[in-house]
Amino acid sequence: MTALRRFRLVALLEGWSYLVLVFIAMPLKYLAGIPIAVRVAGSIHGLLFIVFIAALYHAFIQRNWPMRRAFRAFACSVVPFGAFVFDRSLRREMAAAHRVDFAPPRST
Repeated sequence: MTALRRFRLVALLEGWSYLVLVFIAMPLKYLAGIPIAVRVAGSIHGLLFIVFIAALYHAFIQRNWPMRRAFRAFACSVVPFGAFVFDRSLRREMAAAHRVDFAPPRST
């Protein structure tokens, strides 16, 4: 699995865990009095966020991203739905890399 595919997978998992934490676990804690929901969802999200940072660093190094792109990826991870917005640019980058990898050889 390439660094870009791995990063995309981790970013989407982290994004979903953030939405579960904010929109399901937090209301369960504060509206229904079930604090364990935040403990479980928060722990899972925390672990995925650490994995996200490691995957971001790996993609940053492997893909030779500018610092601005890495910062944008990080900023999108702390905004609800941000991971899904950033995912569009990751899909474009993966498609472009795929086209380059499988381009037919040029004849001279």
